[in-house]
Amino acid sequence: MSNMLKSTALLSASLFAIVKGQGIGTNLAETHPPLTWSKCTTGGTCTTQSGSVVLDANWRWVHNSAFTNCYTGNQWDATICPDPTTCAANCQLDGAAYSSTYGVTTSGNALTLDFVTGSNVGSRLYLLASDTEYQMFQPINQEFTFTVDLSTLPCGLNGALYFSEMAADGGSAAHPTNKAGAQYGTGYCDSQCPHDIKFINGAANLLNWTATSTNSGTGMYGSCCSEMDIWEANSISSAFTPHPCTSTGLLECSGSTCTSTCDQAGCDFNSYRWGDLTYYGPDMTVDTTKPFTVVTQFISSTSTASGSLSEIRRLYIQNGVTIQNSVTNIPGLTTYNSISDAFCKAQKAATGDTDTFETLGGMTEMGAAMARGMVLVLSIWDDYAVDMLWLDSDYPTTASATAPGVARGTCATSSGNPATVEAAGSGVHVIYSDIRFGDIGSTYTGAPYAAPGTTSSSTTTVVGGTTTSTVATSTTTTSGATQSEYGQCGGIGYT
Repeated sequence: MSNMLKSTALLSASLFAIVKGQGIGTNLAETHPPLTWSKCTTGGTCTTQSGSVVLDANWRWVHNSAFTNCYTGNQWDATICPDPTTCAANCQLDGAAYSSTYGVTTSGNALTLDFVTGSNVGSRLYLLASDTEYQMFQPINQEFTFTVDLSTLPCGLNGALYFSEMAADGGSAAHPTNKAGAQYGTGYCDSQCPHDIKFINGAANLLNWTATSTNSGTGMYGSCCSEMDIWEANSISSAFTPHPCTSTGLLECSGSTCTSTCDQAGCDFNSYRWGDLTYYGPDMTVDTTKPFTVVTQFISSTSTASGSLSEIRRLYIQNGVTIQNSVTNIPGLTTYNSISDAFCKAQKAATGDTDTFETLGGMTEMGAAMARGMVLVLSIWDDYAVDMLWLDSDYPTTASATAPGVARGTCATSSGNPATVEAAGSGVHVIYSDIRFGDIGSTYTGAPYAAPGTTSSSTTTVVGGTTTSTVATSTTTTSGATQSEYGQCGGIGYT
């Protein structure tokens, strides 16, 4: 993961106090870009919330009190960082120049993430409730809605929006050596147990540090937690995927614990993978050449917030039309258009994939993490591990593309090379806007979810948008297949 370290600022150390622990730098004041979003209640009443976003700590300049880099390129400074504890005591995270350095801008309820800005590649941000705490979401019996424009995202890129079970304060209370906290984007974790996180639980992750690219590396420890991928997509393919973990909150892992704690494969719903080859993409049913709205509903077993998570449903809205999710249509898999334990078991059986989703708790464990509260992550990234082929091409590349679950999109297996997509990255961006969260059916007006084989009609409007009379029907599918290993959504492959 690239941490765009600035050149050493040769400022007088006497002007600044030394901060003990993973501290706060003083070269640039941290100013969080404002981002409004909405809380909605039954009946369609939505109240604007004044939030903001913060850049992840891994992207920030980290230096000592004399403004010497603690980390440069893909290596730690051995003098400043001889061991994890001393490194955390010596090093400080500095403020971010969001627009000029990282290509991050906001306007009202819209967040734009540029892929390449100068030497910076990609970004990962979190929604804040205050300057020092992340906004926490408890999605059970709720729905999450946002509008996205990813028309410029080619093969090999991923505009990802998801929930991770991070601590609201970024881990600063549990680990006092982490002085920076959520204000500086600390405490990241996800289901891939990423080893490229530079500081975990207030200590530097420098043991056994191994370079993975010219500006990234991995350490001994990973940072695990449950993750709900609401959206992983480019203009060619998309997927939504729950990834439960058996741990509570962030678990610092090593060795086999990193692969046995979390469901890294997840239980994905990728329309192309599951047989609808004309549903998502340029000029298709969901037309990625234009913005569209994504509605995700987290259904409770008791229709209350205290129930367990039983189903995850998906709707799209574009040009005023409610579009039901695609329906599965591959050999060995009966018709589904939502994620449930039954769907996950059936898709694993159809593809022959190991069912780690069920083994590690399935929807029940995913729901338990949601009940405890999760942080909203918004990002854009490319994949140094497998070129994003797991999302938009044939994967694994050694398997037959006609085998169930291998074909995930129309991108060539030679696509997605980070050097290639980064060289062509000028002007490539994703825009997330109009985030809404609330009771089922409250964040949009229009056709409700329809199970496969049923039809619903409605006059459709995104709340606050324009009204168009439409008829929305559930979608039948052609044949096809897609994805395999895992969605890397945070950590592995981040650049």
